Amino acid sequence: MITLKEALALNKEEIVKLRSDLKTKIEEKKEIGAYIEQLQNKPIAEFGEGIPIAIKDNIQVNGWNVTSGSNILQGYVAPYNATVIDNMLSHGLAPFGRANMDEFAMGSSTESSFYGKTLNPHNTSCVPGGSSGGSAAAVAAGIAVAALGSDTGGSIRQPAAFCGCVGMKPTYGKVSRYGLASYSSSLDQIGPITQNVEDAAILYDIIAGHEVKDSTSANIAHEKVSDKLDSQRKLTIAVIENYVEETDEEIKNTTKAAIKALEDAGHKIVYKNLTNSKYDIATYYVIAAAEASANFSRYDGVRYGNRAESTNLKEMYNKTRSEGFGEEVKRRILLGTFVLSSGYYDAYYIKAQKARHFIKSQFEEILNEADLIFAPVTPTTAFEFGSKSDPLEMYLQDIYTISVNLAGLPAISLPIGFDSKNMPIGAQFIGHAYGEQALFDGALSLEKILKK
Repeated sequence: MITLKEALALNKEEIVKLRSDLKTKIEEKKEIGAYIEQLQNKPIAEFGEGIPIAIKDNIQVNGWNVTSGSNILQGYVAPYNATVIDNMLSHGLAPFGRANMDEFAMGSSTESSFYGKTLNPHNTSCVPGGSSGGSAAAVAAGIAVAALGSDTGGSIRQPAAFCGCVGMKPTYGKVSRYGLASYSSSLDQIGPITQNVEDAAILYDIIAGHEVKDSTSANIAHEKVSDKLDSQRKLTIAVIENYVEETDEEIKNTTKAAIKALEDAGHKIVYKNLTNSKYDIATYYVIAAAEASANFSRYDGVRYGNRAESTNLKEMYNKTRSEGFGEEVKRRILLGTFVLSSGYYDAYYIKAQKARHFIKSQFEEILNEADLIFAPVTPTTAFEFGSKSDPLEMYLQDIYTISVNLAGLPAISLPIGFDSKNMPIGAQFIGHAYGEQALFDGALSLEKILKK
């Protein structure tokens, strides 16, 4: 597949041909189910005539059905563009296809989508990760030039790692959330999923920037990173040693080989530890569920989406939400409502916010001594469908990624090798807040080292 950098050099006629060829490839790889249109046997949704970029189904595109992979939003048509979409259009890019996702971005495998599951292109018996599994699978399968995903607790980086592509989560506030269906408002960020690090930097530059309509948008001028990429820059990189040691043997060995390669290339490696990641998991699921509970009150059958047949208002609310939401969404709404309820707010929600502050301070302490942090993305490579029947077991897939969202820091996942079953292994760099330049420089350095 042509890279985004190469596509930006195409003329109008060549872009038209690219779009046509892409439709043919998508049809040929229909079994992957990366696009919702594939799963529905419908033509790929298009908007404009620019370079085609796959869009996760929770990002508003004017005139498109945008459903967040849920039954409750069937029939909803977006009346406006998300800021990231307008930014893309102004740079010659155009939305192309609704990428499948876990319902309302709640999941780590893209199994909870109302439309059905997406398959991992490297092994179709395995999950592509989630919740941006459709976006990652499309890029990995060569049926997307690049894609947009959203990352609440690793939902860009984990599927990128499982599928062997690059996934980047910006600093909180650097990319506007205007037009992104909210899951957890203090954690969600839109970011790029691409074939390589340079493409991720290019797409990040296009979508980043302040948005006056978004109260969570950082009011700072965006400085481009893609035109200043420096793979020769020598950095101090803090390796999270306890995370590396906790992974399975093949990920551990591959990650250690990548660390040695970075050291041999002249980067300074220091070793640090973070507090047991079980506290990150507990903190994340209390805060994310609480915010989801509040955000999802809007899905009631009154204003938009599906409305269940009923005889009175209370019955309509109950039936619409019972029939419209999947099991995982219901589980998290109930958990969120519980931790916000009278008598439990202090015991759970307030305590989780204190833990969040502690997690952030840990990162700040390490980054006072280092330019970047280096860690695994997942404890294992992509697992088989149905192998994680226990929700708690599924939640542990985000064990190394969620703390980054809690701290609001930027991070990028990139492939560093394969296991004995030929499944991709990913690792992530984590940077200072608004330190995306160093983040991309470090990732590009490792990418080039590994390709030698």
